[in-house]
Parts: sequence; C-alpha cells; structure tokens
Amino acid sequence: MTSSGMNMMSRVGVRDSSVLVRPNAAFGLNGASVPFQIVFYEDRNFQGRSYECMSDCPDMSSYLSRCHSCRVERGCFMVYDRTNYMGNQYFMRRGEYADYMSMFGMSDCIRSCRMIPMYRGSYRMRIYERENFGGHMYELMDDCDNIMDRYRMNNCMSCNVMDGHWLMYEQPHYRGRMMYMRPGEYRSFTNMGWSGHFMSMRRITDSFY
Repeated sequence: MTSSGMNMMSRVGVRDSSVLVRPNAAFGLNGASVPFQIVFYEDRNFQGRSYECMSDCPDMSSYLSRCHSCRVERGCFMVYDRTNYMGNQYFMRRGEYADYMSMFGMSDCIRSCRMIPMYRGSYRMRIYERENFGGHMYELMDDCDNIMDRYRMNNCMSCNVMDGHWLMYEQPHYRGRMMYMRPGEYRSFTNMGWSGHFMSMRRITDSFY
C-alpha cells in the first residue's frame, strides 16, 4: 500500500561535512510524542523471523540476516539498502509490503531504517543552482512538481531546509530516485554521493500518517 511515485530509490546518504542537520523538536502534535512502529520479516509475505523497530536502526544485521517483507504499523519511515542510512532509500508509509523488493525494483534488501517525525507547522526550504548555496536561489513553502516550469531552473545542487521534512526527486512530478531531507544545511549533493539532479520536491505532511 503505497503512494504512486513515493517509493523510488536514491543512492545517497548523509556522511560528510557538506551537511549540517539541525536538531528537530517537532516530534508529534502539540508537543506529544508519536509512536512509530515497523515490523521486518525475513521472508516474503511476512514469514520467518521478525524484528519490530520503533526508532532509528543503523544496522539491522544484528536482528535479521535478511529482510524480504515488512509492515508499517504506525508512522512513516525511510528505509535503506545499506547500513548507516546509506545506499538506495525508499519512503514507506503505513501499510503492508509483502514483497517490497519486487514492488520497488530493489536489488538488495533493507539494511537500515530511519523514522520520520510527524510534523505540523510551516514548511520552508531554499534551493540553489550551485554548490555551497551559490547561484540563483528560490524559496519553497509548498510542493513543487517541476522546478524548470516554475523557476526556469535546470539544476539544484544545494539546499537549506529551514522548516519541515521533505522528499526531493530526480525527475519532475515526484518520480525517480529520491532523497529524504530533514531540517539542515546541505551544501553539496555531489559530496553526499548524489550523481543526478533534483527536479521536484514534496513536503512530508501529516496526511501521509
């Protein structure tokens, strides 16, 4: 059970000094904590040993040697096919994923996961056409399905996420590989391992929960 275009892959992870992630206090509505839960299974169709996760997990190998299906019981998660939130990444909202590798076209199984805090408030992000916040800058406060159409911008190489949580896509209309962005400064997508462009951006709103 997924949203079209939300679960494509991205070969990127936060691993260098080009990223400054800000602490985020927006865990839950009205200051209350929100429970998150995802259950991973060794085999397809929720068979075999399982591992229940309610927070970030940088390395699942301590709990499962493999993972071929999962259920998101509460909340939203990003999952990665490498440890320490690296490699291809996928957005998962509440639902059942009986054979996610076939569903997403994955060549490897999930190795780490990160929960996405529920957030209500303003959304604000500045995108730049060059690294280190260089070149033309545009400020977004809502979804943008095509930066070329809206801003005549054919490249985005750095960004500053000031408010909210976002998904950025390499193709217009929220398609192709994606990257999860939480509040912080991202000075160089290239240094983060990203080899393509970002052409559309979408807010992760409470409607996904």
